[in-house]
Amino acid sequence: MKINEFVVVEGRDDTVNVKRAVDCDTIETNGSAISKETLEVIKQAHEKRGVIVLTDPDFPGDKIRNTIKQYIPSVKHAFIPREKAKNKRGKIGVEHASVDTVKNALMNVSSPLEANIETIDKAVLIDLGLIIGPDSRRKREILCSKLNIGHSNGKQLLNKLNAFGYTEKDVKEALGYKKGGTS
Repeated sequence: MKINEFVVVEGRDDTVNVKRAVDCDTIETNGSAISKETLEVIKQAHEKRGVIVLTDPDFPGDKIRNTIKQYIPSVKHAFIPREKAKNKRGKIGVEHASVDTVKNALMNVSSPLEANIETIDKAVLIDLGLIIGPDSRRKREILCSKLNIGHSNGKQLLNKLNAFGYTEKDVKEALGYKKGGTS
């Protein structure tokens, strides 16, 4: 599988694993302290061929993703679920994901909306038990996995759903709700 866009990863081991899965060019951020120079390289790559951000599903990976998103709001995003990015010792990273997991992440890329439009309200997420409730974390994990938007706490979930234009209907369908009722 050939990817036209540049794939932004954190480091050399991530590049090696991504290139096992797909034919692409990568840009490495070299950690969470992403430099202005690296951001400029990513911006130029985005203007030429587009960019897909594929960072580790952890706090530093989210920090890198958010830094890039603030600098270049229209970049695309690919996510690998935490449980599919762990090695035997529990270390998390793109470099630990299987070839199939990386391919799947890059085939299910999310593109943010151009404008900040609220497509779903926080009250809906509360009503569905995604923010508050005994099972909210598990429900968020299921939803994030089905929508390919990466792990999220409640606030991050609301922001991501709105950024990618998901509606109440989309969320209910992903959670398995039937039309006119619950599952």
